[in-house]
Amino acid sequence: MGVIAAMVLAAGFGTRLRPLTDNCAKALVPVGDRPALAHVLDELTAAGITRLAVNAHHRANDVRAFVDGLGVRIEVSEEADLLGTAGGLAKAAPMLGPGDVLVWNGDILARIELPRLIDSHSFSNAEATLVVEKRSPGEGPVGTDEEGRIVRLRTLRSGAEAHGGEFLGVSVVGRALRDRLPERGCLVADAWMPALRRGAQLRAFFHEGPWRDIGTIASYLAANLDWLDTRRLAHWAGDGATIVPDVSLDRSIVGRGAVAEGRGALVRCVVWPGARASAPLRAAVVTDTRIVHVAE
Repeated sequence: MGVIAAMVLAAGFGTRLRPLTDNCAKALVPVGDRPALAHVLDELTAAGITRLAVNAHHRANDVRAFVDGLGVRIEVSEEADLLGTAGGLAKAAPMLGPGDVLVWNGDILARIELPRLIDSHSFSNAEATLVVEKRSPGEGPVGTDEEGRIVRLRTLRSGAEAHGGEFLGVSVVGRALRDRLPERGCLVADAWMPALRRGAQLRAFFHEGPWRDIGTIASYLAANLDWLDTRRLAHWAGDGATIVPDVSLDRSIVGRGAVAEGRGALVRCVVWPGARASAPLRAAVVTDTRIVHVAE
């Protein structure tokens, strides 16, 4: 694996996650024992990536405070106005340096073989490599040929499609394509689709493992339950959490310093750090200001 920088896209408002993101940056919503952003950064650093940047807009001060508290050098690119995924990457260019950049949407949780992804991109001569979950032809926003070359993005086609695919929100953007990025715009519509039109090679890196887009309340709760399942835990309580004797936990997470009170069970619940939840309660996310119920 060659030297490469990485950027986590964390500037969005988290509109689909409201009201959870009314008082919390989307990248900082807790999943298991840590904010979502911490899980992403762990994946990147475990792969040996040391040059890291995170962009921020909504509650940017909170994102910066969290990153500064990690004790490692991670640049924060604050955007006074939202620039989009392509514009955000372009703005952060001085922080990232030259060359290829691994780009990871901050609301995606996955265990991706990053060294293989980076090597695959380096050997392919592609302008970008997108991490894709393979689907049937025509399904999803991405289509590829038998060799993994991308031949469809959304409705734009450039060749015969052998496989459809779902884009995981993780990609490697090559140096040549970085030089063409707009100051404001979207990677898909304003970088990759124009590249496909002019005949540039874009490739897919197929991912076969589990992953979660935590962009909705339901998927956010599911990601927390996945965190428990992966660790073979029936429930989890953080340091300083209080669970009163009359309360039981069933596939629930109670964050650091939180309180579970009342009488009965918390079933499939996530109680944020410092929040208070009253049992009985089922399929809910409890913050310090509200209870958000999740349809089952």
